Amino acid sequence: MFPTRSESAVRAGGWRRPGRAAAVGALLVLAAALTWSRMSGPAPSSATGRTLTVATWNMCGVERWNCEGTGSPAVKRRALSELVARTGARVVFLQESCAGDLRAVRARLGASWHTAFHAYTWRTAAGRTSTVRCAGAGQGAAGTALLSAYDLSAVAPVPAQQPTVGLRRGILCATVAALDVRLCVAHLSPPGSDRAHPRWELRDDQLRALVSAVPARRTVFGGDLNVDPPAAHNPAALVWPAEPYRAYEECDQPSPSSLYGRPTHRSRHKIDYLFTGLPRAGCSVRDTGASDHYALVLRVRTR
Repeated sequence: MFPTRSESAVRAGGWRRPGRAAAVGALLVLAAALTWSRMSGPAPSSATGRTLTVATWNMCGVERWNCEGTGSPAVKRRALSELVARTGARVVFLQESCAGDLRAVRARLGASWHTAFHAYTWRTAAGRTSTVRCAGAGQGAAGTALLSAYDLSAVAPVPAQQPTVGLRRGILCATVAALDVRLCVAHLSPPGSDRAHPRWELRDDQLRALVSAVPARRTVFGGDLNVDPPAAHNPAALVWPAEPYRAYEECDQPSPSSLYGRPTHRSRHKIDYLFTGLPRAGCSVRDTGASDHYALVLRVRTR
């Protein structure tokens, strides 16, 4: 979910946690205005063994998180299945997904598909932690996930600064050994996530942890990062470390010197990303009709 306007306003002039390093210097940005484009049409077919198609989508599956009216579980399951079928995606990064939906879609796609899941947790002021559940019978836990047509190995969450009190999202990584590609899906903490310290900034530490978890080249990483690109008009630009745009390329980055991209949220913000060290072969943005987020679809050349 995208932070509210009031949360964003607090974060723009907010405090950082005591003892944390100051934000990195501002990145070089392009001063040209961005011309928004319509959602892309069908993506070309992937050449087996030469390209990999990866998508990321926030499913808005937790109804109480302002997801009313974005579709029933059946609608979301169908939308995810259609996203895979229409784009040729062989890996999908998911956020705000329900374990029950993930199981159902995996079964629909077939036994050759695999999943990895990292549940969201809620930590109270007393230090007790509980798993966040989706509403509805059989829906199970809410969390981030990887849905893959390839075997996943070395599956592990990445330690990163999380709220002392409140919702803990997270970062989950895995390797597709068949392609020698490391995958990391992230869902970062928007402003105000720490109920005990609502003005603390968490995204800078989380972004550094994410970048530190991936190799220099053979990787695709991203997800719902809950921050606009580090361009001049973004008051939260300083949460970005230099590496994502310096060492990698983003799916929808028009050129190496540009930090822009098409909106991925109905608020007209870009907050969903796919970075890679592999050569990009295409990028599209797709409205699934079953979330407040659009899906972002990246094609990379794997050899």
